[in-house]
Amino acid sequence: MKNSVFGIMVIGILLSSCSVNKYVPEGQSLYIGNNVKVTADSISKPNVSGVADQLEGIIKPPPNKTIFGFAWKVWFYYWIGEPKDEGGLRSWFRKKLGEPPKYATQRIVDINAKNMVSFLDNEGYYRSSARGKLVPSKKKKRRTAVAEYEAYVMPRYVINEISYVVPDSSLFNRDLVFSKKDTYLKKGDPIRLDVITAERTRIDSELKGKGYYYFNPDYLIVKVDSTIGKADSTLGPQQVNLFLEVKKETAQTSLKQYFINRIYVNTGTEENKSADTVVNQGRLRRGLTIKDPGNLYKRRIFYDAIGFRRGNMYTNTMHDVSLQRLVNLQNFRFVKNRFDLVPRSDSAMLDVHYDLAPMKKKSLQTTISASTKSNNLGGSQLDVTWRNRNFFRGAEMLSVRGYFGFDVQLGGNKAANPNKVGNEYYRYGASADLAFPRFIIPFVRIRPEKSQALPKTILSLNYENRIQKNLYTITSIRGDWSYVWRKNSEVEHTLTPFSINLVQSRNVNTELLAEIVTDPNTNPIDIDRLYKLVDQKYFIAGSNYSISYRPIPKPFSRNQYALTGGIDYGGNLLSLFAKRASDDTLGIYAKEFLHVPVFQYVKLDGDVRYYRTITPGIKWASRLMLGAVKPYGNSKNMTTPQFKQYFGGGSTGIRAFRARALGPGALAPDTASIRLLGYQNFADIRMEFNTELRLKFTNIINGAVFMDAGNIWSFGDGARAGYFDKNALISSKFLKQIAVGGGIGLRLDFSYLIFRLDLATPFRKPWYTQVVDTETPEGEVTYKNPWVFNEINFGSKAWRKENLILNIAVGLPF
Repeated sequence: MKNSVFGIMVIGILLSSCSVNKYVPEGQSLYIGNNVKVTADSISKPNVSGVADQLEGIIKPPPNKTIFGFAWKVWFYYWIGEPKDEGGLRSWFRKKLGEPPKYATQRIVDINAKNMVSFLDNEGYYRSSARGKLVPSKKKKRRTAVAEYEAYVMPRYVINEISYVVPDSSLFNRDLVFSKKDTYLKKGDPIRLDVITAERTRIDSELKGKGYYYFNPDYLIVKVDSTIGKADSTLGPQQVNLFLEVKKETAQTSLKQYFINRIYVNTGTEENKSADTVVNQGRLRRGLTIKDPGNLYKRRIFYDAIGFRRGNMYTNTMHDVSLQRLVNLQNFRFVKNRFDLVPRSDSAMLDVHYDLAPMKKKSLQTTISASTKSNNLGGSQLDVTWRNRNFFRGAEMLSVRGYFGFDVQLGGNKAANPNKVGNEYYRYGASADLAFPRFIIPFVRIRPEKSQALPKTILSLNYENRIQKNLYTITSIRGDWSYVWRKNSEVEHTLTPFSINLVQSRNVNTELLAEIVTDPNTNPIDIDRLYKLVDQKYFIAGSNYSISYRPIPKPFSRNQYALTGGIDYGGNLLSLFAKRASDDTLGIYAKEFLHVPVFQYVKLDGDVRYYRTITPGIKWASRLMLGAVKPYGNSKNMTTPQFKQYFGGGSTGIRAFRARALGPGALAPDTASIRLLGYQNFADIRMEFNTELRLKFTNIINGAVFMDAGNIWSFGDGARAGYFDKNALISSKFLKQIAVGGGIGLRLDFSYLIFRLDLATPFRKPWYTQVVDTETPEGEVTYKNPWVFNEINFGSKAWRKENLILNIAVGLPF
């Protein structure tokens, strides 16, 4: 049967090939591929690895797409026919699935060969050559041809030294020579045109940072002396000296430093251009003249956002920062900026103009989302957000959000739990955020000319109800006061000095709870966990601080890093006002405030990411995450609330395990617990490492091969150790409890979003390190190899159901 199907497919392709040929004009051939052969110089024998791929990448146009020599996209282009409506569905399919034919011509091949020679020259392979020819298909029935190229590559030239040539010691020439210290042109590096271009751009940026507003990188020229090896026998034959200088025809206005004269801000729109702007202009302050016809904004927001001051030197840094601040205020549809030279024969002064178009003050946004999760839950959420921009006329942003969502059981334990008890969720709530584009702190003020971005003060209030069907409801009320600031584009700080959170469970189904507790088949550990779930009651008053460091990679660097860390602690201040319950004579329970236990804790988190570009189409990405939360003080005998704990698995974690299904430690999955509560594994410690190779197939279709490792654990100190199975506690043998999984992924990159499918399977199951044999009276403990490669069986439906985890998500995992 399989052979018959394959035969039918081959016959179909052959017949379709004939149907494509009838559209090809007589004497023409479809262009279906390229072959590039690189031959190194036989005497010097240079290293030419990777050159063939580089040359193939510059060939234009790309050939027609084929499968087994069949130009299927061209066939589809003709098969669907000429659409009557260019904007219709037929036209869309023709453009997306088909492509117009490209015919093979020797002229195109000759042009590509010349481009190859130019590319080799630009990469330092001087005196190299290339040629190409068309090779028609040997099959007469196929009117197709392939272009074959042969490149003869000479040795690559490298830089010996770089000199900045200046005619005198003027201020400009001193600044030009001073910029050499950060040059991209290094001794021993190959001479490359793109590096020279980047060097000119770097020098231009550095000079603009010193006031040379009218300078341009095109005013710089780099001369190459490739004869130095002949003049100096101590140098290698393939070395060059570079000489950088300013073109002689450069105007003197481009070599002059400029300073700021006046700054004009206009918030007028098309509707109010006829308004009397003079009366709204206000007095001149800090060199700013503000025209606000609608009297919409307080003037201080422009004093803060615009870093230029009258008399200051122009810098491109302050130019970019000021524009970025105005855009990030999220109050203007567009921000236009221009600089005008003050009309005077010897003027070195610039007038700055900012034209702003205000956005609508109020807006309403509705979002409906759907999701599926690897723990067999799927659901939807409706969000309605109302925004009021410029709430107090100081570019403040007020956002009020209401939402309702649910997660229902799609499969897995549905048959074993027909009533879906405790395994479906509903959530609804509301939040309000008020963001100020400044610090709201007495006696503290950020100088706009010294900071990369305006700081933010954010006040937040959140209310949420989370209902676990037929079991209980958790209510959370939270208020935060936060500050966000940064002095440059690489480092961002977030400080929340005040955070108050009340968490309380209610509407507990006591009848169901009693039924579960009295059931002899219920694990005692699950009973303890269930009690903690339905009896959550905490008062948390704390603070947290986080820092994010994302260094800007240097040009031509293949490496990129990102580091994030934070500390979260709470309960210290509130515990001073809390009291112990009257019946707590031994002092073993947490203190209470307003009859609610105060949780005292400290939490540390770290996230390190590394990205390396191997080739333009291949990228290696890795991430290491560490975290721990620990109750202490009057809460040392308490368990940590779930929303402060960690879980393993899921689409952004260890993808071979369902979300909240992994761990803690070597704790084996309990079928009865999963059937009762779903996947609810949380713990105090997280260690996780992820790495993946990202492959770019087309502009839209990408792939990945990945591996994830890690687990979660609980602390086992003091009285809290009795709350957990010993296999869930952190110990010196934690490395033996690491879970490992991997798989393949498909990503569809639509620019504005990335749709991701990751199919994963476990490689190592940590609970295999200890298995209790329940069939023996003694409950003998046996051990199995945690590496489960020998269990892989794609032909088994039971194995696939348990071990193939499909993660569907939007966005990359890290």
